[in-house]
Amino acid sequence: MEEKEKVFGYARVSTKEQNEDRQLIALKEKGVPKSHIFVDKQTGKNFERTQYQKLLKKLDEKSVLYIKSIDRLGRSYKDLCEQWRIITKEKKADVVVIDIPILDTRAEKNLLGTFISDLILALLSYVSENEYLLIRQRQAEGIAAAKRRGVKMGRPSKPLPENFPDIYQKYSSGEITATNAAKSLKMPVSSFRYKAEIYENKATKK
Repeated sequence: MEEKEKVFGYARVSTKEQNEDRQLIALKEKGVPKSHIFVDKQTGKNFERTQYQKLLKKLDEKSVLYIKSIDRLGRSYKDLCEQWRIITKEKKADVVVIDIPILDTRAEKNLLGTFISDLILALLSYVSENEYLLIRQRQAEGIAAAKRRGVKMGRPSKPLPENFPDIYQKYSSGEITATNAAKSLKMPVSSFRYKAEIYENKATKK
Protein backbone atom coordinates (compact mmCIF):
# COMPACT_ATOMS: atom_id res chain seq x y z
CA MET A 1 0.00 0.00 0.00
CA GLU A 2 1.33 3.45 -0.95
CA GLU A 3 2.37 5.63 1.98
CA LYS A 4 0.09 8.64 2.53
CA GLU A 5 1.64 12.06 1.92
CA LYS A 6 2.63 14.09 4.97
CA VAL A 7 1.30 17.65 5.00
CA PHE A 8 3.19 20.46 6.77
CA GLY A 9 2.78 24.20 7.06
CA TYR A 10 5.17 27.05 7.81
CA ALA A 11 4.27 30.53 9.04
CA ARG A 12 6.49 33.44 10.01
CA VAL A 13 6.12 36.94 11.38
CA SER A 14 9.04 39.29 11.94
CA THR A 15 8.39 40.19 15.59
CA LYS A 16 6.62 38.75 18.64
CA GLU A 17 4.12 41.61 18.49
CA GLN A 18 2.89 40.68 14.99
CA ASN A 19 0.00 38.27 14.51
CA GLU A 20 0.27 35.11 12.42
CA ASP A 21 -3.46 34.26 12.48
CA ARG A 22 -4.07 34.98 8.77
CA GLN A 23 -1.34 32.53 7.82
CA LEU A 24 -2.58 29.88 10.25
CA ILE A 25 -6.15 30.14 8.93
CA ALA A 26 -4.91 29.74 5.34
CA LEU A 27 -2.82 26.70 6.28
CA LYS A 28 -5.66 25.02 8.18
CA GLU A 29 -8.02 25.62 5.22
CA LYS A 30 -5.58 23.58 3.13
CA GLY A 31 -5.90 20.70 5.57
CA VAL A 32 -2.62 21.14 7.44
CA PRO A 33 -2.96 19.66 10.95
CA LYS A 34 -2.21 22.09 13.79
CA SER A 35 0.52 19.75 15.04
CA HIS A 36 2.26 19.98 11.64
CA ILE A 37 2.39 23.79 11.52
CA PHE A 38 5.71 25.39 12.42
CA VAL A 39 5.76 29.08 13.37
CA ASP A 40 8.72 31.42 13.77
CA LYS A 41 8.47 34.93 15.18
CA GLN A 42 11.71 36.12 13.72
CA THR A 43 13.09 38.25 10.90
CA GLY A 44 13.35 36.67 7.46
CA LYS A 45 16.89 37.86 6.79
CA ASN A 46 18.29 34.34 7.23
CA PHE A 47 17.15 30.77 7.83
CA GLU A 48 18.72 30.19 11.25
CA ARG A 49 15.26 29.92 12.81
CA THR A 50 14.39 27.30 15.41
CA GLN A 51 11.04 26.13 14.03
CA TYR A 52 12.15 26.27 10.41
CA GLN A 53 15.13 24.05 11.16
CA LYS A 54 12.86 21.58 12.98
CA LEU A 55 10.55 21.57 9.96
CA LEU A 56 13.40 20.79 7.56
CA LYS A 57 14.23 17.64 9.51
CA LYS A 58 10.66 16.40 9.04
CA LEU A 59 10.55 16.79 5.26
CA ASP A 60 11.08 13.93 2.81
CA GLU A 61 9.84 12.73 -0.59
CA LYS A 62 6.37 12.06 0.85
CA SER A 63 5.99 15.60 2.25
CA VAL A 64 4.03 18.60 1.02
CA LEU A 65 4.92 21.97 2.53
CA TYR A 66 2.36 24.81 2.45
CA ILE A 67 3.28 28.48 2.93
CA LYS A 68 0.92 31.41 2.47
CA SER A 69 3.31 33.65 0.53
CA ILE A 70 6.88 33.41 -0.66
CA ASP A 71 8.16 36.17 1.66
CA ARG A 72 6.98 34.17 4.70
CA LEU A 73 9.66 31.63 3.83
CA GLY A 74 12.39 34.27 3.56
CA ARG A 75 13.49 37.66 2.26
CA SER A 76 16.94 37.14 0.79
CA TYR A 77 16.83 36.32 -2.93
CA LYS A 78 19.96 34.16 -2.81
CA ASP A 79 19.09 32.33 0.43
CA LEU A 80 15.46 31.82 -0.57
CA CYS A 81 16.43 30.15 -3.84
CA GLU A 82 18.93 27.96 -1.98
CA GLN A 83 16.32 26.83 0.56
CA TRP A 84 13.85 26.09 -2.23
CA ARG A 85 16.55 23.89 -3.80
CA ILE A 86 17.16 22.09 -0.51
CA ILE A 87 13.45 21.43 0.04
CA THR A 88 12.59 20.35 -3.51
CA LYS A 89 15.86 18.75 -4.66
CA GLU A 90 17.62 17.41 -1.55
CA LYS A 91 14.57 16.65 0.60
CA LYS A 92 12.50 15.89 -2.54
CA ALA A 93 9.44 17.43 -0.86
CA ASP A 94 6.76 19.41 -2.68
CA VAL A 95 6.03 23.08 -1.97
CA VAL A 96 2.73 24.90 -2.38
CA VAL A 97 2.60 28.71 -2.17
CA ILE A 98 -1.05 29.42 -1.36
CA ASP A 99 -1.14 33.00 -2.68
CA ILE A 100 0.55 32.00 -5.96
CA PRO A 101 -1.14 28.82 -7.30
CA ILE A 102 1.38 28.47 -10.14
CA LEU A 103 4.07 27.86 -7.50
CA ASP A 104 2.91 24.32 -6.77
CA THR A 105 5.60 21.74 -7.45
CA ARG A 106 3.00 18.94 -7.50
CA ALA A 107 1.45 20.30 -10.70
CA GLU A 108 4.14 19.51 -13.25
CA LYS A 109 6.85 16.98 -12.53
CA ASN A 110 8.42 17.14 -16.00
CA LEU A 111 11.49 19.16 -16.93
CA LEU A 112 9.49 22.09 -18.36
CA GLY A 113 7.26 22.31 -15.28
CA THR A 114 10.28 22.35 -12.99
CA PHE A 115 11.99 25.00 -15.10
CA ILE A 116 8.92 27.26 -15.09
CA SER A 117 8.44 26.83 -11.34
CA ASP A 118 12.09 27.65 -10.60
CA LEU A 119 12.01 30.63 -12.98
CA ILE A 120 8.90 32.10 -11.34
CA LEU A 121 10.38 31.54 -7.89
CA ALA A 122 13.58 33.36 -8.86
CA LEU A 123 11.60 36.29 -10.23
CA LEU A 124 9.29 36.55 -7.22
CA SER A 125 12.20 36.18 -4.77
CA TYR A 126 14.06 39.01 -6.52
CA VAL A 127 10.98 41.26 -6.44
CA SER A 128 10.27 40.41 -2.78
CA GLU A 129 13.80 41.25 -1.66
CA ASN A 130 13.86 44.51 -3.62
CA GLU A 131 10.48 45.56 -2.19
CA TYR A 132 11.83 44.88 1.30
CA LEU A 133 15.01 46.87 0.65
CA LEU A 134 12.94 49.72 -0.80
CA ILE A 135 10.72 49.81 2.30
CA ARG A 136 13.80 49.85 4.55
CA GLN A 137 15.31 52.67 2.48
CA ARG A 138 12.10 54.73 2.74
CA GLN A 139 11.96 54.14 6.49
CA ALA A 140 15.58 55.27 6.90
CA GLU A 141 14.96 58.36 4.77
CA GLY A 142 11.82 59.16 6.77
CA ILE A 143 13.66 58.81 10.08
CA ALA A 144 16.55 60.98 8.84
CA ALA A 145 14.12 63.67 7.65
CA ALA A 146 12.27 63.60 10.98
CA LYS A 147 15.52 63.95 12.93
CA ARG A 148 16.49 66.96 10.80
CA ARG A 149 13.16 68.53 11.79
CA GLY A 150 14.02 67.93 15.44
CA VAL A 151 11.59 65.07 15.97
CA LYS A 152 12.77 62.71 18.70
CA MET A 153 12.39 59.05 17.70
CA GLY A 154 11.34 56.18 19.95
CA ARG A 155 9.83 56.17 23.40
CA PRO A 156 11.09 58.71 25.92
CA SER A 157 13.43 56.97 28.35
CA LYS A 158 12.22 56.59 31.93
CA PRO A 159 14.23 58.40 34.60
CA LEU A 160 16.51 56.21 36.69
CA PRO A 161 15.22 55.21 40.13
CA GLU A 162 16.42 57.53 42.91
CA ASN A 163 18.48 54.76 44.49
CA PHE A 164 20.15 53.77 41.19
CA PRO A 165 23.51 55.49 41.95
CA ASP A 166 23.79 53.71 45.32
CA ILE A 167 22.86 50.31 43.87
CA TYR A 168 25.17 50.84 40.90
CA GLN A 169 28.05 51.70 43.23
CA LYS A 170 27.54 48.45 45.17
CA TYR A 171 27.37 46.51 41.90
CA SER A 172 30.46 48.27 40.50
CA SER A 173 32.49 47.51 43.62
CA GLY A 174 31.47 43.85 43.53
CA GLU A 175 29.44 44.08 46.72
CA ILE A 176 26.32 42.75 44.96
CA THR A 177 25.64 40.88 41.71
CA ALA A 178 23.78 42.24 38.69
CA THR A 179 20.86 39.98 39.59
CA ASN A 180 20.64 41.39 43.11
CA ALA A 181 21.03 44.93 41.81
CA ALA A 182 18.23 44.44 39.29
CA LYS A 183 15.99 42.92 41.97
CA SER A 184 16.59 45.90 44.27
CA LEU A 185 15.66 48.27 41.43
CA LYS A 186 12.69 46.12 40.34
CA MET A 187 13.87 45.81 36.76
CA PRO A 188 15.05 42.95 34.48
CA VAL A 189 18.75 42.08 34.70
CA SER A 190 19.22 42.94 31.01
CA SER A 191 17.72 46.40 31.62
CA PHE A 192 19.99 46.98 34.61
CA ARG A 193 23.11 46.00 32.67
CA TYR A 194 22.09 48.30 29.79
CA LYS A 195 21.38 51.27 32.08
CA ALA A 196 24.50 50.58 34.13
CA GLU A 197 26.63 50.75 30.99
CA ILE A 198 25.06 54.07 29.96
CA TYR A 199 25.44 55.42 33.51
CA GLU A 200 29.11 54.39 33.59
CA ASN A 201 29.83 55.97 30.20
CA LYS A 202 28.24 59.25 31.30
CA ALA A 203 30.22 59.18 34.53
CA THR A 204 33.56 58.69 32.75
CA LYS A 205 32.85 61.61 30.38
CA LYS A 206 32.36 64.06 33.24
